[in-house]
Amino acid sequence: MKFLVTGSAGLIGSQVTKDLTLENHKVYSCYHDNKPIHGNPLYFDLTNQNKIIRTIQEIKPDSIIHLAAMTNVDQCETQQKLAYLINTKSTEILAKQAAKLDAFFVYVSTDYIFDGRRGKYSEDDSTNPLGYYGKSKFKAEEALNKLASSWCIARTSTPFGIHLNKTSFPIWIKENLEAKKEIPVLVDQFTSPTYVPNLSKMLIEIAKRQISGILHTAGSSRISRYELAKLVSEKLHLDKKLLKPTQINEMTWNAQRPRDSSLDVSKATEILNEKPQTIQYSLNLLIDEILKK
Repeated sequence: MKFLVTGSAGLIGSQVTKDLTLENHKVYSCYHDNKPIHGNPLYFDLTNQNKIIRTIQEIKPDSIIHLAAMTNVDQCETQQKLAYLINTKSTEILAKQAAKLDAFFVYVSTDYIFDGRRGKYSEDDSTNPLGYYGKSKFKAEEALNKLASSWCIARTSTPFGIHLNKTSFPIWIKENLEAKKEIPVLVDQFTSPTYVPNLSKMLIEIAKRQISGILHTAGSSRISRYELAKLVSEKLHLDKKLLKPTQINEMTWNAQRPRDSSLDVSKATEILNEKPQTIQYSLNLLIDEILKK
């Protein structure tokens, strides 16, 4: 198959392009800042609508996996026009081009489209994003819903793994504890942390099987940031006394975050061959990966 992957140099994209390349698919790896390692590198500016259209028409992919986004939650709050262009408008343009080519479109969305009042959200639950990051991602979901074409909205939560340039949460914990630094960690924010190699396989399976609709592709465990940090410290035999329990209302953020945006992944568990993993299992795999480095 011929795949076009946006955000291919990012935490998730670098894994997706690697896995697709290993399966011998033709992969066009779209990037903006850093050149990706895997696939055919292709410079891609999500703010340039005409370039997006030309690129898709030239390549004619069988499937698009759209990962590129402005993900800095506070930056989205202060630069809303840019967040709209990158997160909402570009998704709408990409999806329309995919529909014209009859290419399957996988849009990777976020748990931040929920307000976090209760957690364990299913695909059918009402959305109510608190900050502009979540709003811009949800507006893109709405744009897809208006298109009569083949697409899947794959929502995920707190992706983590090893990356050259991006430090995910467990790695941040590891690096700070190894440096003997005391760090504030939230006791009252809950998510469904997702191991990137697990997520990558789920996204590729969705694209290949053309599973349409909305699917929660996250880890299967609901856990607080603090409990996750404790797990990391215990598994790596680091000093968990350096973890300073902190409340959300003590944070000086520009944007509000949901307190409990954990996702119910029972639908993905039922229909995918690549099942969402528990945090214990995923962290063991991550630590194996770290020790191999």
